[in-house]
Amino acid sequence: MNRYERPAAQDEAVIQYLDGDFRVLKAGGFVLCAVTGKQIPLTELRYWSVERQEAYADHEVAMQVYAEKLRAPRD
Repeated sequence: MNRYERPAAQDEAVIQYLDGDFRVLKAGGFVLCAVTGKQIPLTELRYWSVERQEAYADHEVAMQVYAEKLRAPRD
């Protein structure tokens, strides 16, 4: 690493969200919550949507998104 490069832990990771697990596609130390924009360290990532491929900061945010999905009109 040269003096202009940052350690990967300071970069945003690119993640593929799977059922019950996730795959790191690009190394990094965190992902961003899709609703709040809060940084979520990968070691604390617990809530995400496989369908939407997005992460959520906590269970309250995840339930908010789920509830909005239920209220959305169906085609």
